[in-house]
Amino acid sequence: MPICVFDVSEDGSTTVPDTHTLTGPARYRWWHFDLSDPKLADWCETNVPAIPAGALMQPETRPRCDSYEDGLILNLRGINLNAGQAAEEMVSIRMWVTDRAVVTVRLRRVFAIDEIRQNAVAQMAPPTTAAFVTALVTRLTARVQEEVSAIGKLTEFFEADLEDDTTPVPKELTQSRRRVIRLRRYLDPQRAALNSLSKTPLIPEADHPALRELANRTTMAVEELDALRDRLSAVQDDHDLDVARKQARNSFILSVGAGIFLPISFLTGLFGVNIGGMPGLENPWAFTALCIAMLLMALLLLLALRRKKWL
Repeated sequence: MPICVFDVSEDGSTTVPDTHTLTGPARYRWWHFDLSDPKLADWCETNVPAIPAGALMQPETRPRCDSYEDGLILNLRGINLNAGQAAEEMVSIRMWVTDRAVVTVRLRRVFAIDEIRQNAVAQMAPPTTAAFVTALVTRLTARVQEEVSAIGKLTEFFEADLEDDTTPVPKELTQSRRRVIRLRRYLDPQRAALNSLSKTPLIPEADHPALRELANRTTMAVEELDALRDRLSAVQDDHDLDVARKQARNSFILSVGAGIFLPISFLTGLFGVNIGGMPGLENPWAFTALCIAMLLMALLLLLALRRKKWL
């Protein structure tokens, strides 16, 4: 039924239990489930209080940290490292933590949990539930910082491209802005959750400095995302202004050309009427004189436009 279950001793060694109770004889028992497991609801109803059980079964979550009786309801988000999925579509991990048990539920694969599971198989599991939470938060925060740093480097590249007027609007610019918005959507409440986590009675005071440092790193990531959002908006604005300037220049050139050829077109239309009385019909130099007159008119119009500093 569960993806994995371990009895964890105080030295980090693990065994696989053969019972289905929430806790066991070891320091604590870790249960890890997939949310799509059809037996999960019945197991939670039997082994977990009603409110934490409902939190574990929620299809959509936001980061939270709430004490409940002798345990802790904890929802966290991590960077999505699953193949073919966007990193900013953050994966969620739902948790019910007591001094003797840790229950984790995921909808999509969480690589930070997989690392802890591998350590448990290697007999190097976190020795306490508080250490388990700290190890998980450490891994999630590290990946968040890596993702924010990657977006920051890409933003610097976009800003450097602004120095070249011939550079088109990068196709990744809009995608990067969406990445920042989605990441910030979850990291802002996660910052609040981690700040609350470092003050909960379940976490020993010795672990508080480490959790406060992780909360501070998350705060820095949120602040960096705010700055990146503004920088990417500025890059987009610069590209939009450049496109608007080019369009305005092209429209102006077309307007000047139309202004010059409009009177010439009037003359050609006037002299093109096929009625009697038109001057120069019998003169072989009349067409040449008309062309010279139109050329002079065009030159005079150009001089007039330059005099008014329209060109």
